Amino acid sequence: MRVGVLTGGGDCPGLNAVIRAVVRKGINDYGYEFVGFRDGWRGPLEGDTMPLDRAAVRGILPRGGTILGSSRTNLMKIEGGVERVKDNLAGLGIDALVAIGGEDTLGVAARLTERGVNVVGVPKTIDNDLNATDYTFGFDTAVNIATEAIDRLHTTAESHHRALVVEVMGRHAGWIALHSGMAAGANAILIPERPFDIDEVVGWVESRFKTQYAPIIVVAEGAHPKDGQMELATGETDSFGHVRLGGIGQRLADEIEKRTGEEARSVVLGHVQRGGTPSAFDRVLATRLGVHAISAVHDRDWGKMVALQGTDIVRVELAEATDELKTVPTERYAEAEVFFG
Repeated sequence: MRVGVLTGGGDCPGLNAVIRAVVRKGINDYGYEFVGFRDGWRGPLEGDTMPLDRAAVRGILPRGGTILGSSRTNLMKIEGGVERVKDNLAGLGIDALVAIGGEDTLGVAARLTERGVNVVGVPKTIDNDLNATDYTFGFDTAVNIATEAIDRLHTTAESHHRALVVEVMGRHAGWIALHSGMAAGANAILIPERPFDIDEVVGWVESRFKTQYAPIIVVAEGAHPKDGQMELATGETDSFGHVRLGGIGQRLADEIEKRTGEEARSVVLGHVQRGGTPSAFDRVLATRLGVHAISAVHDRDWGKMVALQGTDIVRVELAEATDELKTVPTERYAEAEVFFG
């Protein structure tokens, strides 16, 4: 069998570990041949490939990013895109695809499955917002990076007696903000799922200053006040219709400084959260997902995504994973609220 592999959407630590596991098990156990498609769905759309053998995956386990490259190409927005992909796969002798990506990449994979393409999905998103899986690889690394940054910011905030607003990733789900904020002892955590009351946030800041400590506010990029909308960095959208976010941290810092008279600064962690080497947890999770993904290919169990449920890797329908985002439930946020102020 000849198997194609691609990585789509935003890069994150652990992608190379999946690729390595898929190729190593596929060659060693099943004698499969592998072809890497460059830059997400653009690869099969344009027939852009690279060799993917043992030599290609040697030494990539601890490397961040993806050796295959990535993009946000949306086949469903390209006239004749699906037919071009099917023709290219047939021309290259590709029997099956392993698609590694998040909601958008796997959403395309689900549509291709409906049109007769043999696809198995692997969940990838540092936001941890894919349904049907408890955790996605990359999330643990992002939380660790954000936590370390917040730990460091505590000391400089206290030295200068200023409030610091730390903006982390999280478009529609506040998992990174929740976990890193709790781990680093933030005085407030603001997430997209819970529109915040600016008066309440200012109250928490003032309460913290009264104790002679400097407040740290962790805010997800998609968080917004009760009477406003998400702060936009630009009006641009990608091919999947997502608006570029950013700026809520600075907006919040300006408002805090204006209302309290205390100095407030914004720190945007940005892409540093998704770069660099994956954590041990993410390396192991990504490796396990890759091993089980190629087993699903061997079983010809098309239209499935491998997922972590408890400590087990299971198979779920691609549609189940992409129909609805996994957001922070009220009870989880309530656990963090105990420590606000």
